[in-house]
Amino acid sequence: MKEKLINSAIELLHQLIETPSFSSEEDNTAVLIEGWFTMHGINYERENNNIWAYNKYFDTSKPTILLNSHHDTVKPNGNYTNDPFKAFTKDGKLFGLGSNDAGGCLVSLLATFTYFFDRKDLKYNFVIVASAEEESSGPLGLKSVLKYLKNVSFGIIGEPTLMQLAVAEKGLLVLDVSVKGTASHAAHPNDDNAIYNALKVIEWFKEYEFEKTSETLGKVKMTVTQINAGKQHNVVPATCNLVVDIRVNDKYKNEEVLSIVQEAMPENVVVKPRSLHLGSSSIPIDHPVVQSGIALGRTTYGSPTLSDQSVLSCPSLKLGPGDSTRSHSADEFIYVGEIENGIELYIEILEGIV
Repeated sequence: MKEKLINSAIELLHQLIETPSFSSEEDNTAVLIEGWFTMHGINYERENNNIWAYNKYFDTSKPTILLNSHHDTVKPNGNYTNDPFKAFTKDGKLFGLGSNDAGGCLVSLLATFTYFFDRKDLKYNFVIVASAEEESSGPLGLKSVLKYLKNVSFGIIGEPTLMQLAVAEKGLLVLDVSVKGTASHAAHPNDDNAIYNALKVIEWFKEYEFEKTSETLGKVKMTVTQINAGKQHNVVPATCNLVVDIRVNDKYKNEEVLSIVQEAMPENVVVKPRSLHLGSSSIPIDHPVVQSGIALGRTTYGSPTLSDQSVLSCPSLKLGPGDSTRSHSADEFIYVGEIENGIELYIEILEGIV
């Protein structure tokens, strides 16, 4: 059964690669995923471009394991030498946009879910969600369907981790920071230049260190990534606008970090968050699914990259075939062997707890 599922998963990945599915435009890949469920006799539900299904013998008295990965992609960058929408294999590598992030993970989880689908002796239920809008953190992605999912105890989020155990993930807080000053002609004296005022603010973001350090995720990291001020050479602007990217560890809520930043700013600075919902996430090292992975030789680590873990309130583990460093790269690929091993490992890890 495993070999047949593996072959079907790889065939589906070819189809997904050759079907454009940019964030919010995943209609056609959603149809392909519906086809997978139909082919395997699995009832499913769909809202917008999110598709989910439960195991055949779902029992409301049991906790549920969420399996999730996404079928949207970013747009291909300009450095591709291959056709990003042409799936082909060379030297054991399956090339194509979304092959690594996160098509390989998605088809591996679909195969794993299907493997357990009609088992009667499970300690847990399963629900799998093939979600949309992950790459854009859009409103119609995984978060929008969580209200329909029943009794979720923990989740496995399929992202490329080389099948190592990402037991924690940093959250993301993006701030728009407006530093005020006094507008004037550049030829006249002005001790309230917004750009000069912004230098002190930038220095604060560079030097400030949050007190709490995470064992798995390290320190909170703040980076000023954009600066915008002024429209012509002879006018001192009234404001200097900054964008700050903050990667939040699991010792802080995004709201706490925002409060610390706002309290540290002088009166001439306005700080506004773009959102507060992309929080950090983690799962205890002693959780059964983590221990099952460790028993199979998997290592644990903290991930700096963002995924759909950020919208979950339950413990979650990021785990999947492929390598995160290939994500969003030109001529993206995943090794066929990574998919084969990924399905085997997903099944073995879950067999250890269900």
